[in-house]
Amino acid sequence: RGNVSGLVRRLNMSDGISCRELDWTSPSGGKFHFDIRRMASFSERSLFVIDYRVTSEDYEGPAEFLSLHKGVVHNYSNPHDPRMAAESGEHILPKEGHVSGGTSVLISRTASTGLEVASAVTCEVYVNGKKAGPWICEYDEEAHEARTRIAADLKPGCEIRIVKYCIFTDSRRSDDCGAEAGQKMNLVLQNGVDSYYQAQRQFLDQFWNSAKLQIDGDEDLNRAVSFNMYALLQSACPDGTASIAAKGLSGEGYEGHYFWDTEMFMLPFFILTAPQEAKNLLSYRYRTLPQARENARLLGHKRGALYPWRTITGRECSGYYPSGSAAYHINGDIAYAVISYYLATGDLSFMEKEGYEILLETARIWTDMGNWYQGSFRILCVTGPDEYTCMVNNNYFTNCAAKYNLEWTVKMADILRHTQGWKDLAARLAITDDELAGMKRAADGMYLPYDEEWGINPQDDSFLQKPVWNLPDTPASDFPLLLHYHPLHLYRYQVCKQADTVLAHVLFPQYQDEETMRKSFLYYEKITTHDSSLSTCVFSIKASELGMRDKAVWYMGDSAKMDLLNTHHNSKDGIHAANMGGSYMAIINGIALLRIHEGYVSLSPWIPEQWHGYCFRFLFHDSLFEVTVKQEESELRMLSGQPVMVQFYDHKEQMKEGNLLKHTCG
Repeated sequence: RGNVSGLVRRLNMSDGISCRELDWTSPSGGKFHFDIRRMASFSERSLFVIDYRVTSEDYEGPAEFLSLHKGVVHNYSNPHDPRMAAESGEHILPKEGHVSGGTSVLISRTASTGLEVASAVTCEVYVNGKKAGPWICEYDEEAHEARTRIAADLKPGCEIRIVKYCIFTDSRRSDDCGAEAGQKMNLVLQNGVDSYYQAQRQFLDQFWNSAKLQIDGDEDLNRAVSFNMYALLQSACPDGTASIAAKGLSGEGYEGHYFWDTEMFMLPFFILTAPQEAKNLLSYRYRTLPQARENARLLGHKRGALYPWRTITGRECSGYYPSGSAAYHINGDIAYAVISYYLATGDLSFMEKEGYEILLETARIWTDMGNWYQGSFRILCVTGPDEYTCMVNNNYFTNCAAKYNLEWTVKMADILRHTQGWKDLAARLAITDDELAGMKRAADGMYLPYDEEWGINPQDDSFLQKPVWNLPDTPASDFPLLLHYHPLHLYRYQVCKQADTVLAHVLFPQYQDEETMRKSFLYYEKITTHDSSLSTCVFSIKASELGMRDKAVWYMGDSAKMDLLNTHHNSKDGIHAANMGGSYMAIINGIALLRIHEGYVSLSPWIPEQWHGYCFRFLFHDSLFEVTVKQEESELRMLSGQPVMVQFYDHKEQMKEGNLLKHTCG
């Protein structure tokens, strides 16, 4: 009730807080100013703060605030959208709750798995800067809800400040999450909210120091890219017990599940800006290896591990196997991410402890499921990245990913043989020279489809046999196609939801010559709908590699602005986290042409005509670099770290701290 005016919402990505300011006139005519700040703490990940300030401008009299703490939730559903849950069930059920010393603690459990989550809430109240209270907090067992009523007498100019501390803990991280929530709340109250504001700024100062990316000449794009990086940082789990869901932590689209998106489109951002976060994400995959092994046995594999297509706890959650369980490329995607992290950091310790086991177990699936035919190694009955084509033989992307997985499993074994822990690792994982030799033969003999008539890599063995979908005459109202056509209907046509073979050419360019990749790019861009938000960034990167600069800029388009400006009108379901990572890649790996190689990093940045300049930082083997590109000249400076090998355009040298390389653009 009443009237709101002067509403302003701000996200401060330096201080790590979101703010709302508004003026409100009550039904009785009293005028108030609200200043509300929220913070999800980076220094104490269990802490969420609502800092609520209300100033009376002309009202004199009593006021009451009701602070709620709810322990149950109803999930959003949409039976007409395959990206959403079909039914709105009660997935969180009440277990117990209590109030002690003004702090309410509610414990709930998940309906199917029995995991527990505890939340604790305490309110501190200040009147004109002086602490007030205590306040009565009551628990309603039937509603599984706690209520705190805060009363005050206001005068014009009087400010009420309510700091609402919220703590979240769970049984995956604690044996007694209720007790831990109470303990953490006591510690937070001792430290006070201001100490966490300060820690938040310090954390973000360090992050932006290595993740800086600034674009001059397109302020909307510059702001959107910063927002995307911040949203990705918020979504990352710091302890290896979880991954990043397709919608981050921002909405219920895809029901909170993790897909291949994390390794392919989000991890590259963290590898270059916050490698510890990248390591944490990979550690989640290591922790869920037992479930991946179990999944492999369910699908008939006697050895190895097969990661689930979509998951939370490590078990397969996909209910549609042709575009779920059959997407074996998830194994190659995770293996690729492990190698990318190793190449960018040189973290051999991680490879010894976790990384190599992931490589080996994923590689074992390829040798188990693949077979030799007419002198080449082939992989049958799988689904590639393009979800409009399912259950095919020799998907080009999958075969490339398997080849890379097998090659690096053998190569990394040769590297680790020189470490002290190799014998124990080999014995524990039952590694034999014969098995590694078999992997090398499979990698060397991997069949990569090629069509001589078109001079392209077919997406799979049967793809070019299908009729081409008439995209130009398809009504705009029919997109995305998955919401208007049955999957079986889509599977019978040459039509792609997203980049598939083109993505393989981005990740594995060493397996094809440039002319084949160019012809393939031109072929697939005519039949790709880009119904997936993961698609255009890939086309942008490949266009940049092929020298098609106008197309690179066009494909990058407004993808980076998708969530900040809600250009697809579906941000209500949550952010497009993979697109956020993909838009970062379109700039860094596309326009700047940054590549991580074995032993060195290379860059050949160019600049779109529409931009005045751009600047970014990245980490390579713990050394921090800054790249500045303008229309006339580009520079590469090493800001800190140990000497590393760098190739800047055609010039290659070992750079040291403080070194500067320049290149005249032309």
